[in-house]
Amino acid sequence: MPHEEPLAGGNASGAVVRIGDTVRKPWTASTPSVIAYVRALRAAGVDAPEQRGRDDAGRQILEYVPGELAIGRGPMSAGELRRVGAMVRAIHDASAAYAVPADAVWETAIPAPGAELVCHNDLAPWNLVVGEDRWVFIDWDAAAPSTRLWDLAYAAQAFTLNDTSVVAAEAARGLAAFVEGYGAEARLRRELPEAMAQRTAAMHDLLRTSHEAGAEPWSSLFVDGHGAHWRKVTAYVEQHRRVWRAALER
Repeated sequence: MPHEEPLAGGNASGAVVRIGDTVRKPWTASTPSVIAYVRALRAAGVDAPEQRGRDDAGRQILEYVPGELAIGRGPMSAGELRRVGAMVRAIHDASAAYAVPADAVWETAIPAPGAELVCHNDLAPWNLVVGEDRWVFIDWDAAAPSTRLWDLAYAAQAFTLNDTSVVAAEAARGLAAFVEGYGAEARLRRELPEAMAQRTAAMHDLLRTSHEAGAEPWSSLFVDGHGAHWRKVTAYVEQHRRVWRAALER
């Protein structure tokens, strides 16, 4: 039997293993819709893990993308943040052209404020593989209809405002670089500070209410430190909205 190497991460996606140059992960009701969406993005020029079908155990087979997760590499430079912002913009632009099938099935943990386009919904340092030749977002299983603003708010916060020990003025410079890389229009820039506050609060609320209801995996994540983290991040993002706004207006 081929050797299965457990992969770290995947807090909400079940057991994930590597076999050779592939990744195997659970097949769910939404997997066919996610596969169709990711294939459309790849056809439009977005670099995402290749979908390779289903194995004898009923699991998804995906391309293994070599590299290091961005979250383990330390703070990103302004140039790197601009690069990631541009990656998010390319995903959104390709998604806007995707015709969603009428029978598509999605799994949504946090309700989105709209259905403007299908989004990854977890574009974050823990889902970005940085390799020698490729920077690739992985873990597309939470893809579902959302809005540019809601998805951008999560991505921008995750990459630039997730460390509450950073002085707000310094974090704001990173935020400005990220949004510059995205090429955000004036309206998005104006609305982003409030959207980031709402999005971080929604993440904390998901963990808190799931813990109260005993709903996994979020309940365990809440007590394992994720609840405390998102509570602090929510307060940080809300407290410094004027700083973010000033940085984005410049």
